[in-house]
Amino acid sequence: MLEPEQTTFIILSFEGPDVYSQAGGLGVRVKELSRALAERGFETHLFFVGDPTLPAHESALDGRLWLHRWSQWISRYHPVGVYDGEDDKVADLNRSLPDALVKDFIRPAIERGNTVVVLGEEWHIAQAMSLISDALYFAGLRDRCLLLWNANNHFSFNRINWGQLGYVATLMTVSRYMKHIMWRWGVNPIVVPNGIPGSMMARVSQAQVRAVRAAVGASAFLFKIGRFSPDKRWHQAIAAVAQLKERGVGTRLLMRGGLEPFGGEVLDFARQRGLSVVPLSTRIEDVTGLATALKENPDADIWNVTAFLPDDLLPVLYASATATLANSGHEPFGLVGLEAMASGGVAFVGATGEEYAQPFKNAIVIETEDAAEIVAYVTNLAGRPEVARNLRIAAQRTARDYTWQRVIDILLQRLEFVALKQGLKTP
Repeated sequence: MLEPEQTTFIILSFEGPDVYSQAGGLGVRVKELSRALAERGFETHLFFVGDPTLPAHESALDGRLWLHRWSQWISRYHPVGVYDGEDDKVADLNRSLPDALVKDFIRPAIERGNTVVVLGEEWHIAQAMSLISDALYFAGLRDRCLLLWNANNHFSFNRINWGQLGYVATLMTVSRYMKHIMWRWGVNPIVVPNGIPGSMMARVSQAQVRAVRAAVGASAFLFKIGRFSPDKRWHQAIAAVAQLKERGVGTRLLMRGGLEPFGGEVLDFARQRGLSVVPLSTRIEDVTGLATALKENPDADIWNVTAFLPDDLLPVLYASATATLANSGHEPFGLVGLEAMASGGVAFVGATGEEYAQPFKNAIVIETEDAAEIVAYVTNLAGRPEVARNLRIAAQRTARDYTWQRVIDILLQRLEFVALKQGLKTP
């Protein structure tokens, strides 16, 4: 087993913890994984395409966690977000990161007697993993490092040289569903699930929950957050709101999408269904601010949050909602659904990578694209509070098995196999 005082973790990711750097689940994943490793006692370095206005290097947790913002000189020309100028940033990572890693971080760690674990995330880092491996061989350091690469989604799989990547690194993914997708590309990864911070298991204030529900003022309160992508089944969620309204069920949806163009189609579809959509463009800082914003727009069927939602507000929304609609048609893992469950929420999840979900026991699993399926289950929950209560209790019980500290236990066990496979030499 790799011991904290003798192991350095280096995580490489396109997204990161900055607001500038977050566009989906990847930024949340690497933020929480790196923090959990540091809290466990491991020296941890997270490299990502960061906010150009923030320091290039920043430490936390008594120096155990280091944030390294890369390609900032390019990001200054692309202020919209991390995926603005994406290909230029990937090219800069491949050009500048491998040698700097080996010279300034990996070699010093090995000279201190540490084993170095390098974990690359997603297609953006695939070529860099090969370049890092070559640099380590050239420096005579490859047998003191473990190289892994993780797939969180199937985006740009066609850009990856799978034979090369599988030769230089051990491949990982986050669910058996993703493992089966990767089989089609001729590779067989090991599975280490995603996780949630243990702090999400803290009990949500019921006073805040009551405040949100009072501000909503509807018998069915739905919440949906995620990228504007057809995979997320936004149209199904919107159609469900319209059908519930037609059936006389008082329903309101609070939604937070991304910057993707598909968002325009989603909002147009809502208007075509006769729903009133009100944008909430002022930054919401806390529950009081949220309640005020909702009360100021009491006639809305849909509140569309276009400002950034603070992370500490999400558990309250999950717990307050009749249902959190994480009803994706393709979800590699389903982090939002698990976060909702940890907060004592009722998660409506898809039937792909959400392997933690047990239908009608700890979550509601949506099997089809038919809005009527959501309508049926929401109507049932609104009329049977005891069913919702049992779901919420079972959901939190399940979520405890997916905290990052438990996931790290799995990762460390998997690394025993990786060390044997890659021929790791210990000092």
